[in-house]
Amino acid sequence: MPDTDGSLAWRAALAACLLLPFASPASAQQPQPPGFAVAPASPDILTRYDFHLSAAALRIDDPRFTWDTHFGGDLDVFDYVTGRVSMLVDYEAVLGSQIRAFDPNQGNYTLEASASVRAGRVEIAGAFHHVSRHLGDRAKVFPIAWNVAGGRIMGRVPVAGATVDITIGGGHLVQRSSVDYTWTGNLDLLIRRPINERVGVFARGTGEMFGIDPALSTRDRQMGGKAEAGLRFNGRSGALELFAGYERRIDAGIDPVDGLAHEWALAGFRLVR
Repeated sequence: MPDTDGSLAWRAALAACLLLPFASPASAQQPQPPGFAVAPASPDILTRYDFHLSAAALRIDDPRFTWDTHFGGDLDVFDYVTGRVSMLVDYEAVLGSQIRAFDPNQGNYTLEASASVRAGRVEIAGAFHHVSRHLGDRAKVFPIAWNVAGGRIMGRVPVAGATVDITIGGGHLVQRSSVDYTWTGNLDLLIRRPINERVGVFARGTGEMFGIDPALSTRDRQMGGKAEAGLRFNGRSGALELFAGYERRIDAGIDPVDGLAHEWALAGFRLVR
C-alpha cells in the first residue's frame, strides 16, 4: 500500500505529539535484557528501574504494518553485589491501516525473570522468558506462545569516548503453542557516544535466530534483526531519542502461523532515562 500518510518523519512526529502528554512519568528503552548496572556497595533492593515508551512509523507496502509501539519496564528486584535478580515486562502493539487509520491488529506480551552473577567485566545470567501473541479485532481462538529457559552474557566496554554494551544469549523452548521453534539465539550491540552534556549519538544492532523442529515444519532456521541509529537529547529527568533504521521480523503477520518474514524501514522516538 502506498505511504498515504506522508513520510516516515511526519508520522514519527505525529506519534510523539500524541503520546508525549501521557509519557512524562515514564523512561524507556526498547525491550532488551536488563540494562548494565554497577554493583552496589552492599546488598539492596530495587537498585535499578527503567520504564520505556516508544513509537515507530513503518514504511512497507502492506497496510497491516503502519506503527510499532512498546510500553513496559524492567527492574532489579534485588542486587546481592555478586549479581542481581531482575524482571522485565513489555507490551507491544502493532498497528495497521486496514480497518481504520489506527488499527491495532496485534498485541504481544513479553515477560522475563532472571538472576545473574558478576564475573569481572562481564555478567552471566540465567533467565526464564515468555512471549505470547494476540490479535486485535481479529478472530483467533488458539494460543500462540512459547517459554524459553536459557542464559546470556552481558558486558560494557569503553572505546574512544564511547560505551559499547554487548549481550549474547540463547535458550531452549520448554513449552510452545502454535509455533515450530525449538531454540533461540540472539546478539545485541548498543553504542553510545556523547557530543556534549545535552546531546549524544547512538547506534544499535540486534540479531536473532530460531531453530525449527523438523517434525513440525520443513522451514530452515529463521533469522531476523534490526539496525537503528539516532540522536539522544538529555533533559533534567530523562532523555528523548530520535532514531531511524531497518528491521527484518520473522513470523510477523497477523496470520501468525503463515511462516512469513517481513521487512520495513522505520523512524520514531523513544523516551529513556
